[in-house]
Parts: sequence; C-alpha cells; structure tokens
Amino acid sequence: KENPSASLGKDRADTVIIGGGCVGVSLAYHLAKAGLKDVVLLEKSELTAGSTWHAAGLTTYFHPGINLKKIHSYSIKLYENLEEETGQAVGFHQPGSIRLATTPTRVDEFKYQMTRAGWHLTEQYLITPEKVQELFPLLNMNTVLAGLYNPGDGHIDPYSLTMALAAGARKYGAQLNYPVQVTNLNAQSDGTWEVETPLGIIRAKRIVNAAGFWARDIGKMIGLQHPLIPVHHQYVVTSTIPEVKALKTELPVIRDLEGSYYLRQERDGLLFGPYESEEKMKLQDSWVTNGVPPGFGKELFESDLDRIMEHIEAAMEMVPVLKKADIVNTIAGPITYSPDILPMVGPHQGVRNYWVAIGFGYGIIHAGGIGKYLSDWILDGEPPFDLIELDPNRYGKWTTTAYTAAKARESYGFNNIVGYPKEERFAGRPTERVSGLYDLLKSKCSMGFHAGWEQPHWFYKPGDETGYKPSFRRTNWFDPVGREYKQVMEKVGVIDLSPFGKFKVKGTDSVKLLDHLFANVVPKVGSTNISHMLTPRGKVYAELTVSQLYPGEFMLVTGSGSELHDLRWIEEKIMRDGYKVEIENMTDEMGVLGVAGPYARQVLQKLTNEDLSDGSFKFLQSRHLKLSDISLTAIRISYTGELGWELYHRKEDSVALYSAIMEAGQKEGIDNFGTYALNALRLEKGFRAWGAEV
Repeated sequence: KENPSASLGKDRADTVIIGGGCVGVSLAYHLAKAGLKDVVLLEKSELTAGSTWHAAGLTTYFHPGINLKKIHSYSIKLYENLEEETGQAVGFHQPGSIRLATTPTRVDEFKYQMTRAGWHLTEQYLITPEKVQELFPLLNMNTVLAGLYNPGDGHIDPYSLTMALAAGARKYGAQLNYPVQVTNLNAQSDGTWEVETPLGIIRAKRIVNAAGFWARDIGKMIGLQHPLIPVHHQYVVTSTIPEVKALKTELPVIRDLEGSYYLRQERDGLLFGPYESEEKMKLQDSWVTNGVPPGFGKELFESDLDRIMEHIEAAMEMVPVLKKADIVNTIAGPITYSPDILPMVGPHQGVRNYWVAIGFGYGIIHAGGIGKYLSDWILDGEPPFDLIELDPNRYGKWTTTAYTAAKARESYGFNNIVGYPKEERFAGRPTERVSGLYDLLKSKCSMGFHAGWEQPHWFYKPGDETGYKPSFRRTNWFDPVGREYKQVMEKVGVIDLSPFGKFKVKGTDSVKLLDHLFANVVPKVGSTNISHMLTPRGKVYAELTVSQLYPGEFMLVTGSGSELHDLRWIEEKIMRDGYKVEIENMTDEMGVLGVAGPYARQVLQKLTNEDLSDGSFKFLQSRHLKLSDISLTAIRISYTGELGWELYHRKEDSVALYSAIMEAGQKEGIDNFGTYALNALRLEKGFRAWGAEV
C-alpha cells in the first residue's frame, strides 16, 4: 500500500529521477535491480499522477519500426513476470490484438509488415476475415478484408503496474520520495547536479527528467526548451453488454485503422478510444506558454463527445452491439506528444549528466523496455542497441513551439495512417532551417525532410506526375529517379548536401582527441578519411568523414540525422578527459554541393586555375580553392561511387556557386539529382549507410 515519505532521507545520490509515472518508476526499478546504489526518485504529488493513472493501458508487440519492437517485447515479457517477482497484482490481460484492414492499400501494408516480422521472435500473422470473425464474433464483417494478429497483446492496469514496479524498486534498494517537488536544478562545474526541493538539496551524479507533461517545466530550469505538448485524449467505457458478458473468453483488442480507434473488452462491457483528425483534435497549448497549472495531478479535462462523434459512429458500425450500450464513463486526460510521437530517451547534448525519458504518447507499453534500455546505457556507458529514432538530440534550435504544435496535431491525427516506405509528413514545414538553394529549387523537385532541413529527393521534368504519391507498389518517382541515376552514371549531376552535420575541431590536443575518438589513423593535412567512433565495447556509435584542413584544424562531417547525437559524444569525451580543444558546430552556416559523374572534373576545371587532374588532386584529398571566385573547401569524395567532389562553402554563396557550376556544365549536359538517386548509386557501388546496413 502507499506510504508516502515526505523526506529526502539522504543528501547525496548517484541518480535522481524526477517523476513518478510508470516510466520513472520503471527506471528506478531497473537501476536498483542492476545493483546501482543510491537511486532516488522524486515525485511532487503521488505515484502515477499525470498521464499514467488514467491511461487505457494497451500493450502490443507490434510496432511499424524495427528497433522499438524490442522495447515492446521486453515490456510485455517483464509484465508477465512482475506479479511473481514483487507480489503485486498487475491486472495483465493478454487476449491478443487484431488490426483490421478494410481497404486494399491496408492489405498491402499488412503484407509489407509481415515481410519485416522475421526480424523478431514475436508472433505475428496475416489472418483471413473468417479467422478475424472467429476471434472477435461481434464484428460486422462487411468491410473486413484481412487482419494482422498479434497473440500475447492486450492491456494492463497502469496503476497496479506502477505500484508493482515501485515495490520492486524498493525491494532492490531504490528510494521513492513523495510528495517532494523539484524547485530548481543547479549544474556544478564537475558535472554533478544540485537538486533543490522544499526539504533541502540533493547532490546527484546525474539527473533523469521523467516528468511527463511537466518535463518542459523541468527543462526550462536549465535553459532547455523541450519540444513537447500535451494533447487531449479521450476514451469511452460502456456498461455491461449482454453479448459481451455471454462470451467464454475475453475478446482480442481491435484496432480499426480506417475508423482510427482502438476497442477492447473492459469487464463485461467495451472500452474504445479514438484518435481524431488534425482539424478536430485538441492541444492544451496554454500549458506550453504558461506551464502546467500548479497542483494539477489526478485531474481530467472536460469530455467532449462531439469531437469524436464520427469515430463513435464508425465503432458502432463495426461492432453493432455498441449501438445499444450505455456510456458510463468518458475519460479525457492529457498525454504528452513530441513532434513525431516518439519519446525522447537518453543523454541531452549541451548539458552534462542530464538525461531524459520524456514525450511518451504510449508510456505504458514503453515503460518496461525503456527502463531497461536507459538503465543499461547509464551503467555501461553505451546503449545496448541502436535507437537513434528516440535520441533527444534529433531536435534542435529549429524545433519551435509553433512547429511542435503543428506536428503534434498532425501526428495525433495520423495515429492510424497507412505507413508507407519513404513516408513524408508536411505539417510545420519548412522550418527556419533551409539551405541556400531552397528558394531556387523548391518548385522544381519533391523535397524530403531531414533534421529540420528540406532536401531534394527527386526532380521534375515535363510529363512527370509531380508531388508526393507513396505506394507499396511502383511510385511516381520510379522513372525520374532512374533518369537521374543514368545522368550521374553517364554525364554529371549536382546535389544539395547542405544538411550534413559539420564541425570544426582545433586546438593543442586536436590530434590526440581524434586519435582517441576514432578507430582509424588521423588523416594528414590535405587528406580525408572515413572513421568510426566506437563505444567502450567496440560497437559503432557513429560514422564521420574527417579532414585535416590545416595543421591541427579538422573538419568532421556526419549525416543530418546524427548531428547533435555525434556532437554530444565528442563533447562528453572532451569534458571528461580535459582535452584542450575547441569544437564549433558549423552545420547551419555552411552549404555543401556535390558534383559527381564522369564529366565532373571537366566541368569544375573550367571554373578554377587549380589543377584538378588525378595526379594532382587524388581521391580522398581535400584543399582550399576558388571556384568562379568563390572560396571553398573541396574534398574529392562522392557517395555516388562516381568521380566527384563535395564543395563546402559559406551558405550565402550557395546560389552563386550552384549557378556557376550549372552554367559551366551546359556542354556536358549537366543536371540536378536528388537523394533517392544518390541512394541507388551508393547501393550499387556497395557503400553501406550508417543507420541502414550498418
């Protein structure tokens, strides 16, 4: 039972976890169980206050991605054994779940997902309408074409789950203190933290923000603007339905994807929760500007059935017994969304020993697995596997409040949208982060979104079907990408590579630092190499190109999605071991153009007096030169596998440089190409991509 201890108990801790929802409590449980001493969790009111206590508690093995499935799977396995381990009942039901396909495109999506199911040990089946009906006899089968069935899915009682994890955490020696509010955080020069509370100060080696929809307020204490926003989520519970009561076994959870709702059995009635569209859904944006009202804990919002009426009607159509049922309860509560619905998990760039586990739209299914993942990372100094999609550093200065709100609206409404390969979503774009060529190119191509940037995916020619038209079959960009591929293979092409992450490193210890960081020799002045940063266990943490431009001055280049992920790792190393170096993030100031193809040298040579011949400017060499009077750093490298250069220049020179190259290449038949053609070219060359094959 609850026995709050409003005392600090100790004034020092190894790890202080801020927030007593299911995620924070799971982390305390896992750290303590792994043997970490001095784990302290601070909760300002009571455990589960916030979003945990009112959650619908769905648990599923399914995730459209690959890595997060591991998190789901671990959570379910943990929840199955928690009662036995802690003596606390958790109310775990596992009747399985079925996603319903009611359109041919949805059937394609299910087939696509089945091809990815072999990566994991969890069971997943594509089932016929007959099998769907056998498992869920109360369905109206008129529109059902197929089902995606996950045995072992179900739901758990979030309050009981959290209490069981709390019992386990205490059993292994963690301290859970509440009601204790964190009022301020002070970073110390040695990387430790002072955590201020009304009951005194705790000195901690590291802090973990797991504060749910208060996470923004905690972040603001140290000058961070976490891109999070509370959304209103409603679900409806019915009274007893005779047809449900008469069933011998519990119904599986249903996800009607076109109707955009989930539905499950709740005792002898049904519970269902919709995700309404971008236009209808409701954000609690006043909390973003003014903070969460003091004292908000186990409160709910006013329910609004009108807002979800079309989903209620869809559910009554699909499960006709609902038409006669009485609604006994409507729960409308806040859940936190990040711009892309995925949580932010791990250490934060720019602040030492500050970790986050925030932005959980699905905290119940993620709590177990994320508690384990973060606990392993904290104890081993490296993550157990790659989950860069949850990296808190995937967002940056470009992630404004307006962007976060627009994206959260879109993401909530898109909860059950078809998940195509190469998916693009358009809300909140473009951000302030555009390359120097954006205005020039935006009407000529289909742009893709990469870490805030807009980057051309493929270019239009007369007669093309333009725009973004994804498919599980042949897409409208198939032929144009083939055309660009041929262009680079046979002639010469230009690509905007400005989204690359770009850092300058210089100082007395720069060579020593890079020698330590990278599993490769440090390149000589005027040379470039591809190097990997390894974790303590020798796994690949990141892949960068390293160029020594002047003695002791280096440029490091990484993919757009790993800019701050890589920068954090390097900064951490500099701080921890006291290297005398300066590192500067040049990503936004510097533009990059790639020029590639058999005629690349011929075109560029027209613009410079510098000798670009193979004898003079070899593969993987770098040098400063002027092209058409524009100063830049040229590196002879190309991800296409063809002859080519990457040209690093000031962003304000991008248009002039691009125009000069296009002008010079008229005779050679120069043209644009985008990242889709680049990807085809590098695959054919056998270049692996970090995050895809590596």
